Amino acid sequence: MSNRLVKSGRKFALTQILFTTALMLLTIVIIYFIWGASYAKSAFLGGLVAIIPNVVFALKAFKYAGAQSAEKVVESFNSGVKLKMLYTALLFALVFKFMEVIPSAFLSTYCIVVFFPLLQPIFLKKR
Repeated sequence: MSNRLVKSGRKFALTQILFTTALMLLTIVIIYFIWGASYAKSAFLGGLVAIIPNVVFALKAFKYAGAQSAEKVVESFNSGVKLKMLYTALLFALVFKFMEVIPSAFLSTYCIVVFFPLLQPIFLKKR
């Protein structure tokens, strides 16, 4: 049972990550054709800053499942959230310190990639 729960959680996380990656790529293509390559590069970086911490969180949070592993589930989830926040802050700092970005494209794509997965159940209904 526990193994099945872990697989279910990982499958959901993978679906979420693939959805956000597809959304990021669509956003980048639209931005590229409207504003050009420098805006698209900034949008790409904004998307990466949103997606990479989510991948780290998913790997950490969905390590355990089930009632017998309740403490481990809570511990891995909490450490996953902490790592996600750390990676997000670190990636923001690195991008703004070492990369030349257009803030509007960067932050817009970041916000889109963070916000739109909340709407995922509307787009990806179980059949």
